[in-house]
Formats: sequence, structure tokens, C-alpha cells
Amino acid sequence: MFRTHTCGLLNASMIGKEVSLAGWVHARRDHGNLIFIDLRDRWGLTQLVFNPETNPSVHDKAEKLRSEFVISIKGKVRHRPAGTENPKIVTGEVEVVAEELEILNESPTPPFEIAGGSDVSEEIRLKYRFLDLRRQELQESLKFRYDVTRVARDYLHSLDFIEVETPYLTKSTPEGARDFLVPSRLSPGTFYALPQSPQLFKQLLMVAGYDRYFQLARCFRDEDLRADRQPEHTQIDMEMSFAAEEDIMKVVEGMTASIFEKLLKKKIPLPFRRIPYEQAIAHYGSDKPDLRFDMLLEDVTDEHRGIGFKIFAEAVERGARIKALVFPTPEGKDFSRKDFDELTRYLGELGALGLVWIKVKRGGEVESPVAKFYEPERLSNLIKRVDARAGNIIFMIADENIRASTLLGALRVHLAQSFLAIPKDRFELCWVTDFPLFEWSEEEKRYVACHHPFTSPREVDLSMLESAPEKTKARAYDLILNGAEIGGGSIRIHRKDVQEKVFKALQLSSKDAEEKFGFLLKALSFGAPPHGGIALGLDRLVTLLLGKDSIREVIAFPKTQKGTCLMTEAPSHVSPKQLKELHLKAGGA
Repeated sequence: MFRTHTCGLLNASMIGKEVSLAGWVHARRDHGNLIFIDLRDRWGLTQLVFNPETNPSVHDKAEKLRSEFVISIKGKVRHRPAGTENPKIVTGEVEVVAEELEILNESPTPPFEIAGGSDVSEEIRLKYRFLDLRRQELQESLKFRYDVTRVARDYLHSLDFIEVETPYLTKSTPEGARDFLVPSRLSPGTFYALPQSPQLFKQLLMVAGYDRYFQLARCFRDEDLRADRQPEHTQIDMEMSFAAEEDIMKVVEGMTASIFEKLLKKKIPLPFRRIPYEQAIAHYGSDKPDLRFDMLLEDVTDEHRGIGFKIFAEAVERGARIKALVFPTPEGKDFSRKDFDELTRYLGELGALGLVWIKVKRGGEVESPVAKFYEPERLSNLIKRVDARAGNIIFMIADENIRASTLLGALRVHLAQSFLAIPKDRFELCWVTDFPLFEWSEEEKRYVACHHPFTSPREVDLSMLESAPEKTKARAYDLILNGAEIGGGSIRIHRKDVQEKVFKALQLSSKDAEEKFGFLLKALSFGAPPHGGIALGLDRLVTLLLGKDSIREVIAFPKTQKGTCLMTEAPSHVSPKQLKELHLKAGGA
């Protein structure tokens, strides 16, 4: 046996016992003739002692040990000498006096210390990810990720869900993002696509009568990456038959509450708050509202009709809206002109044409470059309208309704992140509901699906699919945690005629619909039950629960923002022979 115990297990109850341990040399200290080694494995650290007086040959071998050598030892457990105990670790009361030592493998000097590593560039860490993953912080993150999936599985199992795997090699269908394509060797000129989600297959499982399905699904999207995106990600995917929105929300709330309670020891109130999409945009400037702080947006358009401030007055005449945000300046912070210029520049990079600010002082006095354009009564009414107090700053933007809200919503989050002390262990969840079914795409000059083309419209809106698609509401719902979307779902279309109408509203011809989704339309014609579901992004959920800044910190082998793996150097060129077998030619430079 390599080991009888792991390195995080030994304690005072095992004094005098002979044990075998195996792991990595975490640290090495020479105290005169004595050599101390901290031996590390996944479970923790154990201190080893090599004494030349009790075992000279083993001590001599220990002289060769260096950081990250892999070793196994046998020895006896004893108390650490008084005053040398380490209460920070489980094994801190004891040490093992080594009687045998075997060096299982050596290691060159690592490019960074495994015990530290936090100040190492991410590029180096990703290049040597197999070493980076030895760090305690990452091991704890991946263990927590596993615990989340374990709790989710157990909870769904208790509700009679069954786990079903769906294909990785499937048909390319337009679902929003660009597909990763896989050429077929056996059918030259044709391609599989890696699934953007298991969407159609889980719907087919409902048609097949499986009633309650879930899966830890791998999903692939060939899109431009951001800090919180990866070309491949994992989602907790589920679908239910004979279920309405509240049925699915109740299941997800119970599962989420179970994760919080069992892993974070936190009880979260149920049910989660429901916020209609239009209200979320109007009050928070986002369909992913962060509820950890207040600062609601206000519409102050009426307060600016006919005002002497021409920029706002003319904007109102054009049909624009004036949106306001009151920021409670933290104690000790006095915004300067430079601060306001930086905020204006920040919003300008997002497309804002300008930012108006009014600083409210004690006694009702104000400071603002535009104060001279306001009659005293107008200014007083504005301050009362938004309930601004002494020390507050009123920020205002004039633009088209949703655009004004989203720009000011971005400022709301930016101010909170920059100046408010938001506790990292505070979690606020909500559902955003009643989304539009379609949105206009300027690039494609047509309506596109806000979620995906299989989302059901509300029953009362079916008649508007052709006459007023922009007014049609979706039976869709997003789960939001601390201003980030962690899940999105909907009630699906279960009738063939309705699905065909939605395809028509999306300007998908009957021929194209049949070619791309013929199998789905056929399935819907064979007694498909009402059904719906949701997918929760596992990577993002774990990132938020652990308070990490990047999802790369909770993924074992992540890609960079350019979609490359620095460790394996993927993507890479393949041999001419492989290309010939696939009837392909390499492009590019």
C-alpha cells in the first residue's frame, strides 16, 4: 500500500500508530540535522521529521528532496514539541517520524510556488495549469463545484427527475450563436454541429413521455468571448412535462435553496421575487437587476417639458425620455469635476451622448454646470420628485426610453461597484419574467427570438404573431443572482401550428423550417405534451457563490478570451493526411 491514511487525517488520537503516507513535497525546512517536510495531498498537509540519529540512511535520502517531489513514507505518529503546534491545520498537533522513504518521482523547480501563486500572471498559470490545479484555492473551488452538482443531482432525484445524456454530434440548427462544426469522414461534405444546448433533444424527451429530465450538459458556442464566457460551458439542464411557469420556478427555487443551505449554511427566503421585464428595465436599467443595493431609476421627463435647458427640452419634444438616478455619496467622498468627467467618459464609451449631474448640498443649494438653466421652482420640484437628500447626486440622461434606462443602469452598477461596500457574502435572487418574444435586429433587418425560437408566446398574444410581433410577450423567465443571469428558461411551444407561426414571424420559410427543424415539427404533431424547462449556468453559479472574479477560477481547464488553451496549445494544425480523409483543405495564411 502506498498509504494507510491521507495527509489531512492524522490527529492526536493516532499517537504511536505506524502510518504510510504519499504525496507531494509542499515545503522543506532544515533545522540543523533535522529535516522537516510538509507532505501534501488533496486532503491537507502532514509534517514529516527526518532524524539522522534514528535513521541515517533515510535522512540522507531526504537531503535530496525538493519542492513537488512525489514521495511515500512510513513512520510513527507523535505529538509535535510544545510550542510548535499549528492550529491552522487539522494535523497541526502531530508529526510523523519517517522510518522509510521512497522517492516516487522528481520534479524540476516549478515556475511558481504552489503554496502561493496568487501573484503569478494568469498566462503562466494557464500554461502550467496541471501545476496551478495543485494549489489549495483551486482544489477547494473544484471540490465546491462538485458539491453543487451533487446537491443538485440529489434534489432532482428526490423529485423523480431522471438523468439522460443527449448527443454531442448533432445537426446544425440556428439557435442564436455560431455552431462549432465537425466534418464527417463517412459522409464527405457534410458536418455535425456541437450542441449549443440540448434544447431540441430535451423537448423530444418530453414528447417521448419521460416527464422529468435533467442533465449536466456540456454546451458549445463559437462566439466572441468576454470575461464571463467560454467556448464550452456546463449547465444544469432540466425539462418538465405538464408544467407551467410556477411549477418550474418552484423546483429551481427548492434546488437553489438546498445548495445555499447545505454548502454555504445560508437560508434564503422563498419564493424569489418576481420582476416583470419592463419593470426591471424601468427601475434598474437592466434585465439582470442587482438587488444588493437600492438606487432605482426614475422617469423625470414631465419635469423637463418646456424647460430652459434646451438639450433636455428638445430631447423631450423628439420623444426621448429623461431618466434620473440618485446616488447617495458615501461618507468622506466628495466628487470633484474630475470624477464627473471620468463618469461621463465611461458612459461615452458605452454610447451615451452626455451625462448631466446635480449635486445637492445642505439647505437646498445645488452645484451643477446646468443649474443656471433651471428655474428655482423647477429645480426644487425635481429634487422632491426623485427624493434627493443633502449629499446626494442626481445623474440624468436623455435618450430613447430603453437606451436611456440601460445606460443609466450601467452607471448604477458602476457607481455601486466603485464606491459602495457591497458585502461579498450577500446574495439576492430574483426572477425576471414577461420578456418580449421577439426583438428587432438591425443587422438582419428582421425580428429575431429574444430567447430561442421554441419559446411559447402567451396564449392571449397568439393573434399578434403576424399583426404585431413586437408586442408579443414570451412565457420566459430568467433567474438572476447579484446582477448576473444564472439561469434562463421558458415554457416551450408544444403545438406544431404555433411553432410554424413563430417560424413565419422569424421569416423562416416553410422549406427552411422543414430542412432545419423537420424532425421537431414531426414530433410536435405526435401528441406532444405541454412542457417547459430551464438551464442554469454551472460555471457562473459557482463563481458567484465563491465570490470569484472570473469563471476561469472554477473550471479545471479553461480557455483564454481568445478561445485558446495555453497548456495544450489548442486549437492547432492537423496533418495533411487527416484533412485528406475529411475531404478538406486548410485555409488561412
